[in-house]
Amino acid sequence: MINLRDISITYGERALFNGISATIGQHDRIGLVGVNGSGKSTLFKVLLGEIEPHAGELETPDFVTLGYLPQDGISAKGKTLYAEAESAFADTLTLQKKIDAATERMYELDPAEEEYYELIDTIGEWEHQLEEHEPEKMKSRIERILHGLGFSQEDLTRDTGEFSGGWQMRIALAKLLLQTPSLLLLDEPTNHLDILSQHWLEGYLKNYRGALMVISHDKAFLNTVTNRTFELKLGALNTYSGNYDFYEKESAARIATLRKKAAEQKKEIARQKEFINRFRSNQKKASMVQSRIKQLEKKEIIQPEREEKKIFFRFPKPPPASQKVVELTDVYKAYGDIKVFNGLSLRIDKDDRMAVVGVNGAGKSTLARILASVEAIDAGEREYGINTVIGYFAQQQAEELDPRKTVLEEVEAAAMDNPDANPRGALGALLFSGNEQKKSVEVLSGGERNRVALAKMLMKPANCVILDEPTNHLDIRSKEVLQEAINLFDGTVILVSHDRDFLDPVVNKVLEVRPDGSRMLTCNVSEYIDRIEEESQVR
Repeated sequence: MINLRDISITYGERALFNGISATIGQHDRIGLVGVNGSGKSTLFKVLLGEIEPHAGELETPDFVTLGYLPQDGISAKGKTLYAEAESAFADTLTLQKKIDAATERMYELDPAEEEYYELIDTIGEWEHQLEEHEPEKMKSRIERILHGLGFSQEDLTRDTGEFSGGWQMRIALAKLLLQTPSLLLLDEPTNHLDILSQHWLEGYLKNYRGALMVISHDKAFLNTVTNRTFELKLGALNTYSGNYDFYEKESAARIATLRKKAAEQKKEIARQKEFINRFRSNQKKASMVQSRIKQLEKKEIIQPEREEKKIFFRFPKPPPASQKVVELTDVYKAYGDIKVFNGLSLRIDKDDRMAVVGVNGAGKSTLARILASVEAIDAGEREYGINTVIGYFAQQQAEELDPRKTVLEEVEAAAMDNPDANPRGALGALLFSGNEQKKSVEVLSGGERNRVALAKMLMKPANCVILDEPTNHLDIRSKEVLQEAINLFDGTVILVSHDRDFLDPVVNKVLEVRPDGSRMLTCNVSEYIDRIEEESQVR
């Protein structure tokens, strides 16, 4: 359907893409992976025609449509939610034109070609979409998708301008799903979804009729919705015919094979050089020596892949803790007329590893702030254990860094009261080398800001760590390092996150926060989702 041929993009001396090639098929489900800065979003912009490659070509048939969901920056206002979603069907006439163009193209093809049969399938799907543009079918689809993404029936008549940034992205995603483009390009689509909405989206995308390419740092999501993996690494594009788990296994095997071949070649070259040096002065073997010299000159050296840097992260040794860490009793919290908690009671004990889950707006971040004592309560009691020391990472903490300071100055300011802290060492462990520590906070990317905020946490030992969406802007390998740090931490951990692959290995309890109350379950997040599904079937 879409062909990338020898695409190259160079910035200064750095080759972001070094002659990459790939084909995107009509029903491909592709996970696009790579460390931050490897060019994932740039590849999306190449496919969208927003960036022109410095070399190579992109082949996209005229009848192919692309739908793009960026990470943020989308907003709508002036229409009701339902009317905004309904506007996704405005291109019905365009759909008919695409069918006509594809039909003409089909007559030009040899029936033996694979493209011929792909076009037949595509035309059939578009005709099916036209049928779904009938008013009753449209209404059903709109409501099903909006409800699946977490909107209530009452939300349908609200002005879209009333919704916050995360909900705005859900509106944009709903419109894309309704439009059914030939290729969906989704950049971190689960960032603004709660666990249940994410679970619904996984099911929807598994049955999506077009192609899909998704950038995500959520392994569980990638494993569920993808059947191919594109890896951007050190300027190359490596393709794998399986989901993320398949890619991890095959990538490790490929690297091991390459290293083995490189080692064997190195030995062979050393053997040949030894022969050349030994018989260089031997006239009888002069022709053999010259032959082997020429062979070495022509030999293409196998270069084993360089290891990419990854962060190293450890929490400071926690001070001794009492059995009770924090207890809430009959807590009431409201913002104006909006009640968040009404009679919330909760006790967290030493060594608890708790995930806080629930729909967006249920109060997860508010609860994290209350537990960290940075949010006042309107009524009830909040009591800490005798030796409780809280370390708190706020969801917006990376945004609250002082843009006027350098990276080092920002972290040093957090270490003022801790003579044992090592700001330079912590930043070095988090991939900020000497020169990078002098960079202004103002110029940092989202991922770099998150790492600075994590470094600030390392400056103060705590025995209860509260992390609100700590994995935003972290790539998969960096999240694995954070997982390891949590597992090695000898203290209490409270995590607000919707990333179940990140949560499952590190939590032993799930606190479900709902508008009508809360409940604590002794399980991991996958087991919690299974329980929710069982309960919905009973109703």
